[in-house]
Amino acid sequence: MLITRSFFATTPKAMEPILTEELQALGVQNYKATLAGVAFTGDLALAYRVCLWSRTANRVFLELSSFAVNSQDDLYRGVQNINWYEHINPEDSIAVTFNAKNSEVINNSHFGALKVKDAIVDQMREKFGQRPSVDTERPTLRINVHLQGETAQLSLDLSGDSLHRRGYRDINIAAPIKENLAAAMLLRSGWPAIAKQKGSLIDPMCGSGTLLLEAAMIAADFAPGLLRDYFGFSGWKQHDAGSWQKLIAEAEKRRYIGLTQLPVIVGFDQDRHTVSTALKHIANAGLAHKIHVERRDIADARPAEAWSPGLLICNPPYGERLGDEAETAALYKKFGDTLKAHFIGWKAAMIISNPELGFRLGIRSQKPLTLFNGALECKLLRLSIEEQAFFVPKATTAAERVAHIHPPEAPDLPEADAYPAEVDVATAMFVNRLTKNLKKLKQWRKQNNISCYRAYDADLPEYAVAIDVYQGEQTWLNVQEYEPPKTIDRDKADQRLAALLAALPAVFAIDRGQIALKIRRKQHNTDQYEKHSGQGRFHTVQEGGCKLLVNFEDYLDTGLFLDHRPMRLLLQQQAKGKRFLNLFAYTGSATVHAAVGGALATTTVDMSHTYIGWAKNNLALNQVSGEHEFIQADCLEWLATEAGQTNPRQYDLIFLDPPTFSNSKRMETVFDIQNHHAELIKKAVVLLSDTGVLYFSTNFRRFKIDSEALAGLQVEDISTQTIPEDFARNAKIHYCWRICK
Repeated sequence: MLITRSFFATTPKAMEPILTEELQALGVQNYKATLAGVAFTGDLALAYRVCLWSRTANRVFLELSSFAVNSQDDLYRGVQNINWYEHINPEDSIAVTFNAKNSEVINNSHFGALKVKDAIVDQMREKFGQRPSVDTERPTLRINVHLQGETAQLSLDLSGDSLHRRGYRDINIAAPIKENLAAAMLLRSGWPAIAKQKGSLIDPMCGSGTLLLEAAMIAADFAPGLLRDYFGFSGWKQHDAGSWQKLIAEAEKRRYIGLTQLPVIVGFDQDRHTVSTALKHIANAGLAHKIHVERRDIADARPAEAWSPGLLICNPPYGERLGDEAETAALYKKFGDTLKAHFIGWKAAMIISNPELGFRLGIRSQKPLTLFNGALECKLLRLSIEEQAFFVPKATTAAERVAHIHPPEAPDLPEADAYPAEVDVATAMFVNRLTKNLKKLKQWRKQNNISCYRAYDADLPEYAVAIDVYQGEQTWLNVQEYEPPKTIDRDKADQRLAALLAALPAVFAIDRGQIALKIRRKQHNTDQYEKHSGQGRFHTVQEGGCKLLVNFEDYLDTGLFLDHRPMRLLLQQQAKGKRFLNLFAYTGSATVHAAVGGALATTTVDMSHTYIGWAKNNLALNQVSGEHEFIQADCLEWLATEAGQTNPRQYDLIFLDPPTFSNSKRMETVFDIQNHHAELIKKAVVLLSDTGVLYFSTNFRRFKIDSEALAGLQVEDISTQTIPEDFARNAKIHYCWRICK
């Protein structure tokens, strides 16, 4: 007699419809999709089939009981109402996961998990004089409790480990995307139908091979769970081994047949290391000689004549703080050129976090689909490579933008209230506002010896630019245009920008050649370090007694973040006689301040060779004493390595200003500040002396610090103290915390 049970399959946000379709195809009839999962009913064999065959699920839970929790004791009693000997033996191992939402009783997941664990082991100890051990890696049984308001749902985790872990990946190598996200991309891009028609698949930026392997497993009818050697039900006392073995035998037969019908699947990547990694993963999956991978640049990606048109799919770089955004934009343009030249008649798909980058391809796409790469919202672009879909991308760099602008001769504006007739009312309003700002900041600048500052930040909606003033051997203006929304007429926006550029020389008494124009496009969870050219012209400015190099042509940012001025001065004041660590150091301006402040020693860490060189030059300008170390490395890897030492380095002062997000090909992991900041801070604190201070800063506007995860530290929000007068209109320009042990 079959017993109908209740289950819940989890999946990443926005993938619920895909999981629902999968469950239907696997024979699930009674189901209900909810946020981040699908509830369904059926027998145990059906749940096993989902564990084995679902390409998009994370976990499958078997619901044991549901009970009210109005106190901590209610949770303990509710768990003890289960006869745990029906599920495990006293000598077995367990692991407990607990999460709560909208609960007034328990909101600490660690405490909740301990309470559940205690209820189980106390029951077993009382009955048998022996208790199960705890094993968080591969327990005999993994128990999950979800507390929603006053209702707790107690379940067994049949998957044991997240189902996206197929079993072919080297555990020491993280992927830019998880396997179930890759599968979702393929399913939504029409790959199953293309594969049945013997269409080819190419990933021109294949990295460690995730998309290639998921594509092969889909095309070959290869169960994604077939390579796994561990499931959560394996040690469960009620495990139906007979049903499971039947499913395995069926899956192996289907794989054998499917592999004989595999279409052409090819991966390219310009990096030799990632090609080797992809080949290793392919071999681990038993697909050696079934998938072809070779080292090849995106510009050289093209199908062989014998390959049938099919699907080109990839996970290109999103653009990140530690790289050059211009390089990413150029990559997309090059990618689009390659598609237009060599892939006519093909379908293409890619996942990106910044939809604006998709326009650089110059190919119209279908309506983008929302997916999430971890916490990062992304868009899946799907394109048909046909000539009627091609277009010329709009300008994204200053050079492209200025090419469309023909500014009038600069009017003579010696006084703020004396406008010639040819300057329109809107421009007069802009000049008036700018002049008022300069007057307002004048006394503050004089008192604080400020020579580099923000004079204007989109104060008027008609003139959406930021104007930063840099005074060194001469005065420079760095004008950053916030790209106008689509509702604003492009010609009108061009006219206003032209008028603004014409007015600025008179207001500041400078030549037009001393004004640098940049375009700051809206980004999604990423910072811009856009490279515009390689002119290499640097200028020296001063700040707080420090000499610093800035560059106005080569990058979107100049090398000096003006909003962090108070933070740098604070570091300078506190650095005397101390050992200073600057992580994600960019051009090392904070290091210079610490050194000028009398730091005993400094360590400067950044991934970029360019920025490490810039930081060295900045420090050399100031001729300071002390020991100064520069390290070019992935800060995440470097910090993890140093924190893991038996006797880790110790610093008295640490500045930690990480990027908002990075999926750089040079980094082994996907990093996003909201999900990973607590772990990052805790590792940095390992390097902090007992009386030391760590300053943590982020520019992510929706950032929320994880106070619970950092409960063992002294964490003080000092954001308001670090926002300077010239950024007072933009109080969310950054957040900052003072952290001590």
